[in-house]
Amino acid sequence: MCFRSRHTFVLLWLFGVIIALPVENGLAQCAAIASTPGAASSCAAHELPGEKIATIDPNHSYSLAELIDIAERNNPRTRIVWEQAKQKAKQLGIERSSYYPVLAAVATFGDQRIIDPFPKPLAPLGYTVDEIRVVQPEITLEYLLFDFGKREARIDAAKAGALAAGAIFIQANQEVAFAVASDYYKLVTAQERLQAAQETLKTAQTTQDAAEDRLQNGRATLPDVLNARAETSQAVFDLESADGDEKIARVTLAEELGVEPSPNIVIDAQKNAPLPESLTLPIDELIKRAMADRPDLAAQIAEIRAADDEVRAAKAEYRPRIVLSGAAAQTAIWPTTSYGQLGSANEFTWSAWVNLEWTIFDGGARKNQLAIAESKNARRRMN
Repeated sequence: MCFRSRHTFVLLWLFGVIIALPVENGLAQCAAIASTPGAASSCAAHELPGEKIATIDPNHSYSLAELIDIAERNNPRTRIVWEQAKQKAKQLGIERSSYYPVLAAVATFGDQRIIDPFPKPLAPLGYTVDEIRVVQPEITLEYLLFDFGKREARIDAAKAGALAAGAIFIQANQEVAFAVASDYYKLVTAQERLQAAQETLKTAQTTQDAAEDRLQNGRATLPDVLNARAETSQAVFDLESADGDEKIARVTLAEELGVEPSPNIVIDAQKNAPLPESLTLPIDELIKRAMADRPDLAAQIAEIRAADDEVRAAKAEYRPRIVLSGAAAQTAIWPTTSYGQLGSANEFTWSAWVNLEWTIFDGGARKNQLAIAESKNARRRMN
């Protein structure tokens, strides 16, 4: 009796462990933190992007670095590639789980009524009508022991895919940072042009006022006044044009940041910041570093490796698998019969098997999968 109770307790405990498995909690998006494809992939495996859209504080003067940080976290392009990188990282976790056993809890409650043939000397009708009631909580185990490299190939393909997604994420951030920097300096130029247009208009108005005063005093001619008025009109037109260009540059910058278009963006132009006297590294070294750190090349290399691994996984489908399976249950049964008596039971039961599984025919599914994998591999090598 103690033996049965102990096994029943173990089964109930396993049920509780499975139900109480913790749920992963995500943190904020780590844009502008990961600088390599591997770091971006690792970050995507544990972080989640923030759902809050950044807003612009009209009372704060934003530097270029602050604007780039806002854009990298808020721009739709970076958010899309971030989600793609996160999906690839989770796919790697899925593939790695194939090295672990699958443990499942099953609870069976059943009632079955059957006709069981029986010799007439022992049963008057030549059969008995039996009813079987069963209650069976059960734990099942399935463990893939060997598959001739299929899991390894799929994990390698997922790793390469995650690295490619990380490189694409970094590339998107670089493109957004470049676009923000370009729009930032366009806005600075537009503001300088607007300020210059305002000063030009003041000068033109002063010149026109002086010309009209000289005309009234007989010291200037009417053509002199008309020329001054024309210059003032041109200055007014240039001012309106500069003001429109400044507003367009401001909205373009807000659009690149991924925030609501607003005329209230205040930027720190850093007009008094000293220019560097020289580059910190020789130009040849800067070019070599830029070529070595190009995320688009890293993404292409990773995608080619992923395609090679997908071909390996497709070829492994032609090989057998060795699977360990087992089950442990507490089986309670209460049978009744129309003739005679049957005993009830409440016993611990188990089973264990090692199976060799080999698909002989599948209607061409494996052949087509291999052809698709080889076609993807060829296409990626052509890019």
